[in-house]
Amino acid sequence: MIKLNKYFLVNTYFLLLISSLALAQDFDVLIKGGHVIDAKNNINGIMDIAITDGKIAKVAPNISSTSSKKTINANGLLVTPGLIDIHGHNFFGTIRKAYLSNSFSSLPPDGFTFRSGVTTIVDVGGAGWKNFETFKEQTIDQSKTRVLSFLNIIGSGMKGGSVEQNILDMDPEATAKKAKQYPGIIVGVKLAHYSGPNWEPTNLAIKAGTIGDIPVMIDFGGSDPELSMKTLLLEKLRPGDIFTHCYANVKGRTALVDKKGKVRPYVFIAQNKGIVFDVGHGGGSFVFSQAVPATEQGFWPNSMSTDLHTGSMNAGMKDLTNIMSKFLNMNMPLEEVIKSVTWSPAKYIKRTDLGHLSEGAVADITLLKLSKGDFGFVDTKGFKINGTQKLTCELTLREGKVVWDLNGHSSTLWND
Repeated sequence: MIKLNKYFLVNTYFLLLISSLALAQDFDVLIKGGHVIDAKNNINGIMDIAITDGKIAKVAPNISSTSSKKTINANGLLVTPGLIDIHGHNFFGTIRKAYLSNSFSSLPPDGFTFRSGVTTIVDVGGAGWKNFETFKEQTIDQSKTRVLSFLNIIGSGMKGGSVEQNILDMDPEATAKKAKQYPGIIVGVKLAHYSGPNWEPTNLAIKAGTIGDIPVMIDFGGSDPELSMKTLLLEKLRPGDIFTHCYANVKGRTALVDKKGKVRPYVFIAQNKGIVFDVGHGGGSFVFSQAVPATEQGFWPNSMSTDLHTGSMNAGMKDLTNIMSKFLNMNMPLEEVIKSVTWSPAKYIKRTDLGHLSEGAVADITLLKLSKGDFGFVDTKGFKINGTQKLTCELTLREGKVVWDLNGHSSTLWND
């Protein structure tokens, strides 16, 4: 009769126990105890989220920690879909005097997105149909961030100056053809910086959007005399088209809030019609003298975006969570703030696979901390509002992998 050593029996027991636990670990990552806000699925409360193979596997209360290989404690944090920045400039390069098209003023996305919870950014107009392939090869294909594109109606892209005044380089057929070649990556058409006093560029951009079945984003203004804002919003733009820099007050463009502090009536008519009003903060396109009276009268943005480039990143804009915080302190409800950077922009760019936490969706997830205290927020003219709330990004997951972790929520203690 074989006598078994008691230590052998104990070790065998623990090996079997560990094996059974490993077999029970159905999920790769579990985000536990966070306050989930998911506009598409009408979730606004404490829930757990389980992830397997880069996809959301389960959203439910009280998912067991033993079912996952890694558990992230999200107690006290907001858990949202990965944020979508619908207006950035990421066609970075080394061509001199090319402004935002393969030049120095645009920024590589990964150093600026994940740390503010952004998992998808849309470059708006950096590339046109002539140089989109270069943009795709050196930025889209090389970035961990999901980078999408609004194709400039100018074939050679957003190079500034006289290049963007060349109507002969505005080819709606070629633009739409390139968009159809890359569906879901090219998600719109951009018109910007045209300063001539005629509607032809607007008409050509909208024609491209119509042929390609994609929205148009317009950065309007600069003409002398000014073109009619009312005509643009009520007659030219289609439902689903995007008017960016909506809280700007710049030369050559009619401000949406008049000199008496009243939102022009046709602005509400346009928003009800389906025109998308985007923040597009940037380095010169957001002032509190427009935003505060506008929001007090109920004119809220449909989407929030950074207009990220070298001229905005270190000024009043800073990042997307800073912009979100500004609107929180102008009394925009938290759930609406989150919706404006998740589900709403996903719908506007026709990427409804993004911006939500449905089971089976890609596990792009952001964990935010909402702090209470004394904070200050600055616009592009150097003016300030005080606030008591501030959002910061604690952790970002892209396809289920941690790509930003401010305070080590996903890590274990070194001596544990």
